[in-house]
Amino acid sequence: MKAKNIVVIGVSTGGPMTLKTLFSELPPLDAAFLVVLHITPEMDFRIAQGIAASASMPAELARDAEFMKAGHIYLAPGGYHLKVEGNHRFALYTGPRVNYVQPSVDVTMFSFTRQSAGQLIGVILTGMGRDGALGLKHMKDIGATTIAQDQKSSVIYGMPKAALETGAVDYVLPPLGIAAKLVELLGRR
Repeated sequence: MKAKNIVVIGVSTGGPMTLKTLFSELPPLDAAFLVVLHITPEMDFRIAQGIAASASMPAELARDAEFMKAGHIYLAPGGYHLKVEGNHRFALYTGPRVNYVQPSVDVTMFSFTRQSAGQLIGVILTGMGRDGALGLKHMKDIGATTIAQDQKSSVIYGMPKAALETGAVDYVLPPLGIAAKLVELLGRR
């Protein structure tokens, strides 16, 4: 079944540990989770396995033309940008780096459109640079709930700070607070 609720997470430096902390606290939720981590192709599969080991939901690499399913975690593969067509189906492509990275969470977030049903949630976690700031603002503009990691719990506060500076962040929380907010917003499966 296609996911009605979608959570898009952008993360970079400090990401694997932060993602493990976040997903180990989440029960199975009625949402598809799409994680865009600045990662190389050599590391993506191992990081997906690491997330799967600590999560209550299956985690895997996103595949081209695949439809997102609720209760699943998808990791954008290294070396590709990931767009979501019609808010449901993955489209992987190569192309120039955006914000010096590939995959770029800005590319993913800008591919979403306003939803008629279900919830769209954008999250920016620890990382260097500005990737995700404009994408999160776009998501807020199309009706999404937006969350940024707080400074104290971030390994590098660049990405969350840049997102916060757009004025488009609804909640600023540490990873455990983000997990609690997602449970509150999405409810258990």
